Amino acid sequence: MPAISVIMLTYNRENLVGRAIESILCQTFRDFEFILVDNGSIDDSGVICDSYAEKDKRVRVIHRKRGNIGSGRNIGLDATKGKYIAFIDDDDYAEPDFLEFLYNLVSENDADVSICGAADKAFNEKLVMTPEEALIELMWRKRYNMAFPTKMFKRILVEDLRFSEGDKYDDIALMYKLLAKPKRVAYHGLPKYTFYRHPGNNSAWTTNHTLLTRETLDEYLRTYRERTEWLSELFPNSAAVFRYFEWSFMISMIEKINRYKLSECDELLDTMKAELKAHRDEFLNSGYAQQFEKEWTEQYIKFT
Repeated sequence: MPAISVIMLTYNRENLVGRAIESILCQTFRDFEFILVDNGSIDDSGVICDSYAEKDKRVRVIHRKRGNIGSGRNIGLDATKGKYIAFIDDDDYAEPDFLEFLYNLVSENDADVSICGAADKAFNEKLVMTPEEALIELMWRKRYNMAFPTKMFKRILVEDLRFSEGDKYDDIALMYKLLAKPKRVAYHGLPKYTFYRHPGNNSAWTTNHTLLTRETLDEYLRTYRERTEWLSELFPNSAAVFRYFEWSFMISMIEKINRYKLSECDELLDTMKAELKAHRDEFLNSGYAQQFEKEWTEQYIKFT
């Protein structure tokens, strides 16, 4: 059994997938299996994956009919044999010591999850956290985010967890449940991974807010409501900060919808305004609200 199972889902990335694969195959840590799930590609992505499998016995390729990201990742999870699991996206790439760094980090700190930095979120600092602390750090989104790459976790943590197969943004619905389970989480923010940002990213809207759609916003709002309720029950002492993060997302989206005049989101805009109006004092006096959030609230949430 390999120490680490690395999972990558690919779909129509023939110009990028080779770079991602090679960045894993050249790792300084050698004891891993590499599971490539071809998600029904109609270009040469699947052929490229097969060519690497022919040259390296650590590579396994699973070809499937086109499905959403979550269902593809679940197929990869079901195929894993390693003690630990890591992810790479087919348009990104990892530093040569990516796996070694994460493996040493989890081992040296007797942790169940390890997290490294990325090219756009690099900090030379270390944290060993409880699940509650790791979740709060996750939601601040300063050191690391919801994406599964940059993280390695014991396979046992996901024995009863799987990605959503009905939503587009599968990571936001699973990451918080995963980070709620370990005994401790080890973080060292040195950059060992690069997220390649481009218009074809599934999460391109997070860096180009003009791409925000009603469907995307509706999924995020629904998932964040479920997250607040689930985490508040599990960690009642942190319920106030979990509620704050949900409202923080709302005021941010209200500002973006107004700034970019995203009329498609008008109905959800009214819903978010009503929620923040009902909890305005609690939000502003929570002790967590940032100054710009207070200014946006004063601007957009009126008592009339």
